[in-house]
Amino acid sequence: MNRKKAEKNITDQELANAIIDAIQEIKGKEIVKIDLQKTGNAICDFFIICQADSTTHVNAIAENIEKTLWEQNKVYPHHVEGKENGLWVLLDFYNVIVHVFQQEYRNFYKLEDLWADGKIEKIKEPVKVTA
Repeated sequence: MNRKKAEKNITDQELANAIIDAIQEIKGKEIVKIDLQKTGNAICDFFIICQADSTTHVNAIAENIEKTLWEQNKVYPHHVEGKENGLWVLLDFYNVIVHVFQQEYRNFYKLEDLWADGKIEKIKEPVKVTA
């Protein structure tokens, strides 16, 4: 991709993994990473898609992604959309684009189907440890 890279020396794969960790920290659901590097016509290298239970949850996930990536890597998104309504927030990190949906909107837009020519990886939820 020819889009501007993140400010800090971090690979797109490392950035995608850090985003997934930040989503899991706030209990984001149904996380999917779509690798678009070999599609030849994509606007980025990776899409990260997840869903949340409410507008509050959508915004909490988006805010945790921003906070975590800034604190750990000094990386901040180039562009953010959707925080005002909390139905679908998009965070653009140039080569990694994150979509945080409420389930109804994710089901309606079906981004996984739109980018089905990419390599789709469903992220397993962390194992819960009980004492």
